[in-house]
This record gives sequence, structure tokens and C-alpha cells, in this order.
Amino acid sequence: MFTGRSAFPLTPIKDDAVDETAFARLVERLAAENVDSVTALGSTGSYAYLSTRERARVTELAVEHAQHVPVLVGVGALRTSDVMTHVENAQRAGASGLLLAPMSYQPLTEDEVYSLFRTVTQNASAPVVVYDNPGTTRFTFSTELYGRIAALPGIASIKIPAVSGELHQARTRIDEIRAVIPEHVTIGVSGDPTAVTGMLAGCDAWYSVLAGTLPRAAKRIIGPALAGHAAEAVAESQRLAPLWGLFTDHGSLRVVAAIAEHLRLTDHPNLPAPLRGLPPTARHHLREAIEKLALLP
Repeated sequence: MFTGRSAFPLTPIKDDAVDETAFARLVERLAAENVDSVTALGSTGSYAYLSTRERARVTELAVEHAQHVPVLVGVGALRTSDVMTHVENAQRAGASGLLLAPMSYQPLTEDEVYSLFRTVTQNASAPVVVYDNPGTTRFTFSTELYGRIAALPGIASIKIPAVSGELHQARTRIDEIRAVIPEHVTIGVSGDPTAVTGMLAGCDAWYSVLAGTLPRAAKRIIGPALAGHAAEAVAESQRLAPLWGLFTDHGSLRVVAAIAEHLRLTDHPNLPAPLRGLPPTARHHLREAIEKLALLP
């Protein structure tokens, strides 16, 4: 569950409400593609924009439609009491694991973040994934903090930010983290454009935005990487350079939202206001890339 291809689907929004039909369709596609896990309500799932009730409903839908695939659920919130409400709702719905990001408005200290994870692990029965996403939370975990939190009972994995695209540097970073965490805690890489480097450097999982909408494209990268076929994995990732460029220029969420619209998996628009989708020029480049790369199902 905390290795391989973890797919992060969108939570499509229609008329300022969760589009339950489209979300169920997205999750069913991922189950049909046999991803290793589905992670609902990650940043790609716009968890911070949803009410407690909406998040509980999305969790129920994810567990129902993922069928045999384990479901991890984002439970981050500004207040610890709200985090615990999301934890309870996720566990009640049958989630297999919890994804926890230290959300904040006021900047958090390391001791405050450690206290959050200690509270959750002391009270939750489901295993917890540490969600290090400084691009959205504005909090950066130190290597020492990884070690302190990973020693807590119930911590199963750490989702680290993008690694260097240079393999030696990526291996050095992964080795630094491995040196301070228990053996049973896995390391999962994010940052899709350099994820192949992270996998080849020794990460156990790819927590993937791309896999949430184009699971086969992600499989063509992670499959060879896990099998030790480095050249094939790198070539597959390089083939997607047009997508990675759009990720860098416009943010991965807007790109995969546009992909879902192009594939008619969701309506347009599908993001929570005030977020907007890709501008027309970028949308045109995306359509060209999808056709050129033969990414249509």
C-alpha cells in the first residue's frame, strides 16, 4: 500500500459542489488500471477548498469505487481538532491510510508539527503518511524532523518533495533520509517531472499527480524503474517532457484538470473558484501534446 504507484485523482467541482459522478468515474478508472493505491483529498484533490461534509462524502465515494485498491485519504486542516474529525470520518468510511500535511496560516515551528503528528498517531488506528509539500503548506521538514516523526507508532511512509534530477544527488538525499527513519517506513517521491530519478535513487513509492488522470502513462515510467530498467524508465519520462513543461509553467493541478476535461472525464470548469484552469494557449499546447504522445485511452 505504501509502495509503487499511488494515484492522486482530482476532486472535480461542478456548480460549486463536488461532482460525485465524475469523481466516482475517475476512481473507477484507477481501480481498473490496478494502481497500488488511490490517494483521495491530496493537493490534487483540492482538500483545502472543501468543507468537512464534502471531504467525508469524497472519502466514502473513494472507498466505494476503488473496489480492491487501498484508499489513502488526506486529513490535513488548520486546527488539530478538525484534523481529528477528518481522521474519524476517514476511518469510519474504511480508508486504509491517512495522508497528513501540516496546514497553517501562521507559520508553524518544528515542535508544533511534531505535536500534530503525535496527536494523530496516538489516536488513529489507520497508518499515517507524512505529507511534505512545502509548495502549498510553506512548511519545510528538516531531516531531523523526519526522524522524530517517523519514530512515532503508526507512521508508515514519508511523501517527500521533488528530488534533484541528477541521480547521484537524489541518491545522496534518499540515503540521508533513510539513515534517520525506521526500516519499515517507506519513502515516496512526488514532483512528477523528476519522479523517475527518485525511483531510481531508491524511493519505494511514487505519489503521483499524473497517475490520478493518466495511470497508464505513469505505469510506463514506474514499471521499468522498479524493475531496474533505468534507461527505459528515463526514456519514458523524457517522452513526457511537453507535459512536464506545462506542470512547471502552470502547476500540475491545472494541467491534469485540463487533461480530465479533454478526455471528457469531467465537465469544464472542474476546479474550485477562484482557481481557474489553463489559459487558452497552454490548453492548445496540452491538446497537441496529448495527441502527439498518444496519451488518449
